Order: sequence, then C-alpha cells, then structure tokens
Amino acid sequence: MASRSPSGSALSSPAAQHAFDRRFEVFVRMPLGIPTRGAAEISSDRNAQETPSEAAREAPTAANGLLLLADIGGYTSFLHSVAVAHRDDAFADGAVPDAYAVMSNLLDGIVGSIAPPFTLSKLEGDAVFAYATDSASVPRGAAMLECIDECYADFRHRVGTARGVWQCWCDACSRIDVLDLKFILHAGPFVIQEIAGARELVGPEVVIAHRLLKSGAAELVGHGAYALATAAAADRLDLPTQSAVPIVETYEHYATPVSAHVFPLRTASAT
Repeated sequence: MASRSPSGSALSSPAAQHAFDRRFEVFVRMPLGIPTRGAAEISSDRNAQETPSEAAREAPTAANGLLLLADIGGYTSFLHSVAVAHRDDAFADGAVPDAYAVMSNLLDGIVGSIAPPFTLSKLEGDAVFAYATDSASVPRGAAMLECIDECYADFRHRVGTARGVWQCWCDACSRIDVLDLKFILHAGPFVIQEIAGARELVGPEVVIAHRLLKSGAAELVGHGAYALATAAAADRLDLPTQSAVPIVETYEHYATPVSAHVFPLRTASAT
C-alpha cells in the first residue's frame, strides 16, 4: 500500500515518497516547538553564554603578607554536648538553643576586633581566618600583641556576660566556660583566587598556618589561650619575643621545620 501525504493523497512517485520520508523523519526527531539548529550554531551559543562568566572571574593575584587565625578551643565538643542535651526539647520543637546565638556573638566579637586592621577571608566553623597584604597597616611590635590581648579580653568578657542572658543552665550549656581562644600569626607569600564565586587564599604558607592550629603550644603554656607567631611573622612585625616560649614544629612534605614563639594569654592557673 502506498504511503499517504499529510493531506491524504498518495505519493505519486518514488522521488516524492523519498522526499516526504526525509521531511517526516526530521519532523519526528525535532523537539516540540524548537527549531533544529546545526552543531556549530549550538556551540556558538554556548560559548556566548560562558564567555561573560569567564571574563568576570578575577584572575589569581600573588600576594605576600600576614595570615591570622583566631580559633575557639572547645567549640565542637561544646556544641555537640548542647545538641545531645536538647535533642528532645528545643531541637525537637524547632527552636535553637541559646548556645548557638552566644557562639555567633563570640565570632562577631573576634571579627570586630581584628578586621580592620586585617581583612576577613572567611569563617571556618570555629575559627576566623584573616589576612593583610599591607604590613604597614598592621600594628607593629608590642602594639600587635596588645591588639591580640584586646581581642582575647573581649572574648572572655562575652563568655562571662553570656550568663546574664542565658535561659538554660543544664550541664551541657553551663560548660561554656571551657571555651578558650588561640591565635596563629604567620607571614609569607600566598595567592588570592576566585573559587566558586568566592575569594580564597591558597598556597603552602596558608596550609602551614592552618596546620599550626594543631601544635604542642598548649602543653608548653599549660592551657589553650595563647598566640603563636611564627619566626616569619615575628620578624616582619618586630614582635618582642623575650617573654615568649620558643617552639619548633615539623610537618610532612615540608623540609624546613617551622620555628615560632608562643605568647600565653593568661596564666596556667587562671580559669
């Protein structure tokens, strides 16, 4: 039986039949309501869409400056104990325990104390990561240590005044007093580059600064409240190191040991 055209008439010749079949094949393969286009045209459209995004992305920038980390010790264990203690009441009802607001307040205080003179890079859970590419804008010598002392004093004040607004004093929430603060101050080259729309600091010295969060400094001073300044940072800022405790840390993949100075922020007997 002969094929029939859309109008219902039989196709009169093999040539006409072939032409109709080709048009019908193209039609059934075409997405509904979307005209067919060649691969070159589609590729051109994709490039046109991607080009603005690529052009808007900032190129990596080489920098050489100071790196500062302020890390809240005991943060993870404290919030974990609060979450466990309140899993059947506050969290079960959709409310958030006061502990979380207090932790936000502590992080806000740290950022407000160090930025400026430092520039905030990002919050890393229980730590504030900041940097300065212009060493001249950062306090030098004893003034830098005073800046850190003031940040620590504000932190302790905020922990202490939390009792005035705290609604719960269960065993977990009352452990807020175990929180403490330590600082890592390092200096060296790094790269500022855009990753997933955010500015990130990368490079070996950035890694070293973060690894120094895990060091033997707490054992040396008898508690977790201290400022550890690498020799590179101490030299760049002319820090007075006479009262500091020297420490040397070694890390895998880094041939040169990291020499640093540890400044206690309170006495070992203080609570």
